[in-house]
Amino acid sequence: MVQTSAKQPAARKERIDVSYDYAVCAWARHFNVSEKRVKEAVAAVGDEADRVREHLQRSRSPERPSSH
Repeated sequence: MVQTSAKQPAARKERIDVSYDYAVCAWARHFNVSEKRVKEAVAAVGDEADRVREHLQRSRSPERPSSH
């Protein structure tokens, strides 16, 4: 009888590699932001996708300033 370990493998953290334009473009589409914002977020919080997502959600502001 084969015993299985109760431990689950550690979740693999997704990384955003800003050195590849196609990767930045794909992540920008995923987060629904500009490629520039993806690069800025990676510069601010590192390349872990979860941290970038949190940063983008916290700093979400309208693309255009209001006309008030």
